[in-house]
Amino acid sequence: MAQKPSLPQGTRDFGPLVVQRRKYILNTIERIFKKYGFMPLETPSMEQLSTLTGKYGDEGDQLLFKILNSGDYFKKLIEHQEKSLAHENVDVTFLPALDSKISSLDSKKSLPFISEKGLRYDLTVPFARYVVMNRNDITLPFKRYQMQPVWRADKPQKGRYREFWQCDADVVGSNSLVNEAELLKIYDEVFSELNVPVSIKINNRKLLSALATAVNASDKFSAITVAIDKLDKIGMDGVKVELEKAGLIASQIETISTFLNPPMDKNMIEHIESIIGKNEEGVLGIEELKKVITFTNTLKLKNEFVIDLTLARGLSYYTGAIVEVQANAGSLKSSIGGGGRYDNLTGIFGLPGISGVGISFGLDRIYDVMEELKLFPENLKANDTKILFCYFDEETQQRALELCALVRENNIPAEVYPDICKKIGKQLEYANKLQIPYACIIGSNEMQQEKYNLKNLTSGEQTEVNAQQLTQLI
Repeated sequence: MAQKPSLPQGTRDFGPLVVQRRKYILNTIERIFKKYGFMPLETPSMEQLSTLTGKYGDEGDQLLFKILNSGDYFKKLIEHQEKSLAHENVDVTFLPALDSKISSLDSKKSLPFISEKGLRYDLTVPFARYVVMNRNDITLPFKRYQMQPVWRADKPQKGRYREFWQCDADVVGSNSLVNEAELLKIYDEVFSELNVPVSIKINNRKLLSALATAVNASDKFSAITVAIDKLDKIGMDGVKVELEKAGLIASQIETISTFLNPPMDKNMIEHIESIIGKNEEGVLGIEELKKVITFTNTLKLKNEFVIDLTLARGLSYYTGAIVEVQANAGSLKSSIGGGGRYDNLTGIFGLPGISGVGISFGLDRIYDVMEELKLFPENLKANDTKILFCYFDEETQQRALELCALVRENNIPAEVYPDICKKIGKQLEYANKLQIPYACIIGSNEMQQEKYNLKNLTSGEQTEVNAQQLTQLI
């Protein structure tokens, strides 16, 4: 029986028109990255699991796609388990051969025997790994952009895919908050060019750390940020439940709730200071926030720019400013971009003291927003071909090939209808379906006179031209 074709959940095919539109977004982002001095970089689709694990928090680690080792990995796993049982003085000869061995396996200890590699979860950790491995070949501060797919074993839903593209810009080797301001300006400029109205939100992880200290729950900082990061999905009541599960008491939860809900009539900085202003880390976070806002105001953003204390960013490597971009129109209200500062990500790989900051664009979500709002240029088509050469027989086919080659030499995308077909209507139908704007019809008379019918398939107008005029008119 023929196999029914299918795709893995959370992945998609992209047809020609969709690819053209995606490239339109990618080209816009790339052009502006280059405008601000960022250089291109690509890293492998797979990384060592040791590179990826422990960088995204417990929830992030669970979403890593792992790649099975080559060879008879299962045999190696069983041999490992037999050695472990023998070490514990368990007589394996009395065990039902396979099931008991598997049932007693420790998944974390057994993982290296099954999988040593995984698909990259984001572009930031591979970038940090690259910086450490190439520390002697790069000039600091190092500004790179990277536009590649990433993979997450998440539950697929609208706006959330298992394979999707990120477009990142990062600066490492500089502590200057000018970098934060310029990255925010890149967000502003890209979305202004794409005509996507957005809110650019900013917070600082130091403020959240100071908040945890203010409620005497520094040891629960990670749990607090993970709970806050879910606010847009589960609401404040849901966040309170999560905090309670993490072991916080009612008074602690109430202080956190007050921090996240500043009064409308109170200055935001004053509100922050009233709760965490005496905390050393809080003071530093406030100063950083003020300075980034001052720099950003100098750059004059066109889009809405706000402080959002509920912004937490679930990834555990952020240490300073954190940013997120949300579309202000359309039904997709989730993040379409985000990033922040990370002070010691390279330290995990043996190169401490290299601060970094970066942003990421979510290509797939941006596409979904632009498609819903009908923001793609009307001249974007599946096919870039400008002219189709039509003919009747082998002799005129030869002339069609000659003329097509002449047109292509002038960098004009052109096609020859591939099959000999005496029905010109069928050839013109092909051109119309692909939205090719011109057709050149070549018959025996046209060959003899070296004058050809150029038809504008949009207006229906026909013009008699020679080979030189053909290129000029198109």
